[in-house]
Amino acid sequence: MSTDAVPESVVARLHRHSRALFWPTAFLLVDVALVAFFTGTLPEPWMNTAVPAVGGVLSLVVFVGPLLSWLGHNYTITTRRIVIRSGLLVRTRQELLHSRGYDVTVRKAGLQALFGSGDVIINTGLEHPTVLRDVPSANLVQSALNELMERSFNPIAARRQQAQSGPGDETTAWGRR
Repeated sequence: MSTDAVPESVVARLHRHSRALFWPTAFLLVDVALVAFFTGTLPEPWMNTAVPAVGGVLSLVVFVGPLLSWLGHNYTITTRRIVIRSGLLVRTRQELLHSRGYDVTVRKAGLQALFGSGDVIINTGLEHPTVLRDVPSANLVQSALNELMERSFNPIAARRQQAQSGPGDETTAWGRR
């Protein structure tokens, strides 16, 4: 590593849009309300025991499952690479270097356009493109990735621009760093 190399820093950490948790959360609220309403009101004792048990199992399947899936997928964008992590028990990590060059496309469908999120498709020239699914502010992510890739191809101009702006004054598509 050369002495004039810019250290790697985290630009953003992303998850899928939290909109994915709307229906599981709505179900959890309805489930808790129904369990609270029916527990103790049924004629048989075993029924009063079964209601919270069934409600708990349904909550685990319908709410905790999607929550863990949402938490298990994250994307970290640094000044040198994109790190994609997925899985809970079996973790998969994929890295894409900005210096390799890639094509970035944003695809918005349905509610994604309404909420400003979208799928960021990164085509590295391999058989299957890498997709950052349903990320918030997809257009901002696309412009930041293009800027980071451009900086990695022209590091001398990036260092010159950083030296002119002064330490700590660096501005990117994400705003001031």
